[in-house]
Amino acid sequence: MTLASLRFNIICMEYKDYYKTLGVDRSASADDIKKAFRKLAMKYHPDRNKGNKEAEEKFKDVNEAYEVLSDPQKRARYDQLGASYSDWQARGGNTGNFNWNDWATAGRGAQVDMGDLNDLFGGGFSDFFSTIFGGMPVGGRRQTTRTSPRQSYQQKVAITLDEAYRGTTRMFQVENRRIEVKIPAGAKTGTKVRVAGGGPGGNSDLYLVVELLPDPRFSIDGQDLSTEVKIDLFTAVLGGSVNVATLSGNVTLTIPAGTQPGQMIRLAGKGLPDVRHPDQYGNLYVRIKVELPKNLTAKQRELFEKIRNN
Repeated sequence: MTLASLRFNIICMEYKDYYKTLGVDRSASADDIKKAFRKLAMKYHPDRNKGNKEAEEKFKDVNEAYEVLSDPQKRARYDQLGASYSDWQARGGNTGNFNWNDWATAGRGAQVDMGDLNDLFGGGFSDFFSTIFGGMPVGGRRQTTRTSPRQSYQQKVAITLDEAYRGTTRMFQVENRRIEVKIPAGAKTGTKVRVAGGGPGGNSDLYLVVELLPDPRFSIDGQDLSTEVKIDLFTAVLGGSVNVATLSGNVTLTIPAGTQPGQMIRLAGKGLPDVRHPDQYGNLYVRIKVELPKNLTAKQRELFEKIRNN
C-alpha cells in the first residue's frame, strides 16, 4: 500500500460546494463564473483586508473554487462527483462513510505533485482539492516541449487596478525558498509573468497568469480607462472646472461652455501603462453627466422663463 492510498483510506473530508462559494448556479456559464470570481476576489483581496484572517481564508476559497469551475476538465469531474455525492446523501449516506477513494486522483499517475504545489502557493489548496484534483494540472495545463524536458506550471493571480498601474509583487514559499515575484506595471487579464526556476525542485518554471479585478471607479479597455463625472447645468452651459479622480491622483478638468450631456473629454496619458513600454500610457475618457436642478426657487424659475422666451 502506498503512502498516498493509506492517506485516502483514513481521511475524512467535507464536500466543498464550489458553486455556493462563488454564489452561482450549477448551470452558470463560464462568463457568469468569471464575473462572480472577480467580484468576490476584489471584495476579499488581501490588499483590501490587511490583517483580516477571515477575508484571507475566503480569498483562498474563492480562488480554489475558480481554479476548478473555470477549467472545463476539472468542472466536469467535479460535477460528476457532485452528482454521485448527492445520490449518496439521498440514500442516507454521509461524509464519514462516502468512498472518497473512488474519486482520488493524487498519487494515481499524477501530473502535478500537490505537496510541492501546496508549498508553492502558500498552502492555498484544501485537502478536498488535493485529493480530488491532485493528479490534474493546476492553472490549465503542465507544459513540456520536445526540445527541452523543463516543465512549467501556471497559477492565476488576482491584482487590483491600482496594482496594475504601479506594478506590484507577490511572495511565494517554494519548499525551503521564498521567492518574490515582480508583476510589472501594465499587467492585465491574461498577462503571463514567467518565474524561471520558480517551480517545484527549482528545475521547473512558474507562470503567473494575471486576472485584473474590476474597479468601481473605472471601466477598462486595453490601456484606456473611462469614468463618469457629474456637473450641474450652469457649469455645462457657462463652462467651469471639476475634479476628476485618476490612478495618479485628482486632476482639474476644464469644462468648455456648452458641454453636452454624455460628452466625452479625453485626458491624454492618464490610462494604464503599456506592459512592454512602461513609459507609454493609455488615455482616460471622462463622460459628462449633467445633473438638472429639481427644485427651483421662484427667482430661478423666472430667469429660466426669460431665457426660454428670448
